[in-house]
Amino acid sequence: MKRMTLFTMLLLVIFASCKDTDRNTTNEQPSSDIDAAREFIRAALDGDYSKAKTFVVNDSLNQQDIEASERLYKERMSAEDKAKYRGASIHIHETRQINDSASIIYYSNTFRNQKDSLKVIKQDGKWLVDFKYIFKHKPDSLQ
Repeated sequence: MKRMTLFTMLLLVIFASCKDTDRNTTNEQPSSDIDAAREFIRAALDGDYSKAKTFVVNDSLNQQDIEASERLYKERMSAEDKAKYRGASIHIHETRQINDSASIIYYSNTFRNQKDSLKVIKQDGKWLVDFKYIFKHKPDSLQ
């Protein structure tokens, strides 16, 4: 009887360890503008640009800007700063809806503590970051 109990407990441990509880390994799309912004920011803070690119509008300017950011991260950022970004938390300060398919998300992270913004748009039923917005607006502007 002890053997059977031990065997059952061992099977339970094996099955529990095989269950994939990491949301980031699934192909789930963000269900809101805030989720899309948060997923993008987290991937960028972690230096996971292949994942971050999946949350960006697929046009030439966005791709060019995200690739430039990736190069800066990989080539110029110190290992210490990379670790601080990975350990940073995200704070969403405000969301401004432009219309039913576009929002501006104001956020900061605990490493830099500087308020910044992202434009998130709904395209083909998916919320995506319009990354080029970062480079062509004034910090307190909606344009």
